[in-house]
Amino acid sequence: MSTYLNILTIILLSTSLYSQTLAPKNSVENFGSELSNTTVSPIEELLNNPSDHLGNNVTIKGEILDVCPMMGCWIEVKDFNSENIIRVKVKDGEIIFPKDSKNKEVLVEGIFSKIDFTEEQAIQWKIHLAEEKGLQLSSEDITLNASDLVEYRLQGLGAQITNLN
Repeated sequence: MSTYLNILTIILLSTSLYSQTLAPKNSVENFGSELSNTTVSPIEELLNNPSDHLGNNVTIKGEILDVCPMMGCWIEVKDFNSENIIRVKVKDGEIIFPKDSKNKEVLVEGIFSKIDFTEEQAIQWKIHLAEEKGLQLSSEDITLNASDLVEYRLQGLGAQITNLN
């Protein structure tokens, strides 16, 4: 009986060790320029005190909530420590964020910027975003509020997306 238990113990330990060596590791994909600013600025801090950060090179960290479905030219990133979300926009073709990046962790470096929209520009922007998702809107379908006239975003320079396994 003790020989049987010893063999069973060896088999269970071997199986456990083997499965741990097969477990996929977190992998990191780099996009754009190599990150040079490793000090992370909380998204909440950027959005609560935007004038302190406008034009600055900042790095954010968070979860990718959405990706441009057309060209991968933007991502929406949610702060890990708050409910704040910021858009990271890159020049078309310079960086293409994979469409399967949703729900992955990202570290992004870029220039914190502000866009002031006129009402017409805000309406056209909302129509454009809807079209990217295959939805058709007309200007009559859109109701604007004050927050629709301003967008704070990062002009993305480089990013690291971590595949969490």
